[in-house]
Amino acid sequence: MKDLQFRLLEANEIDCRVAQCGTMAKGGAWCSVLLYKDARCDQRLLDETVGAFNWQRQHLRDNANCIVSIWDDEKGQWISKEDTGMESNTEAGKGLASDSFKRACFNWGIGRELYTAPKIFITLSDAEYTSNGGKVKVASKVTFDVAEIGYDDKRNINRLVIVDGKGAVRYSFGSDKKAVKVESKKEPKTDDAALQEAYETIADNIKSAPSREALQEIINNNKPLHQYKPFTDAVNNRWMNVQ
Repeated sequence: MKDLQFRLLEANEIDCRVAQCGTMAKGGAWCSVLLYKDARCDQRLLDETVGAFNWQRQHLRDNANCIVSIWDDEKGQWISKEDTGMESNTEAGKGLASDSFKRACFNWGIGRELYTAPKIFITLSDAEYTSNGGKVKVASKVTFDVAEIGYDDKRNINRLVIVDGKGAVRYSFGSDKKAVKVESKKEPKTDDAALQEAYETIADNIKSAPSREALQEIINNNKPLHQYKPFTDAVNNRWMNVQ
């Protein structure tokens, strides 16, 4: 736990969101873009780094606060970090829970390198926005993605390439030669139907497990399900209710 460090985010784990828009003095429009991670990314890195059964989350104040705890074998106790989120424009309750979870994970260092991103401004084509009374709005069909990202030895972003939905480069920052690239890993394909079927055969056993020892045996005997979220959620929920 003393040397716990989460790996740097890969390009395909980072999302882009349009933050602001405006018009240019010589005509045309621009938008600024922010980089962010979603809650699934946090869950994946927690599972990958500390193990699916060595972390837990708890929400307080109607989901406004989230506590993310990681088990410390050396101390023999849970170590917790907490933060507060903000409601989203859609599904307020769910968005608040997700945001407080992501912010708590920032406290653990997951994705903290995103705070070192440069200011990202993209010039928009006429077909990519509408303007009404000087107020610019980006068309819903316009999307941006991180194609490349690199970091220096202090985990600061020093290389960034953003493309649009057609794959055209719309923003570039830094030099290839100075950056340590983080290549996107291709996830092996899994048969979701097979995983679901395997989970359903043991779901009742998880719910009725009388002890953590019994749960641990189920975990050990079902390694293919260790990355299957319904399985890990069910085990975590039961684990908190037995000794």
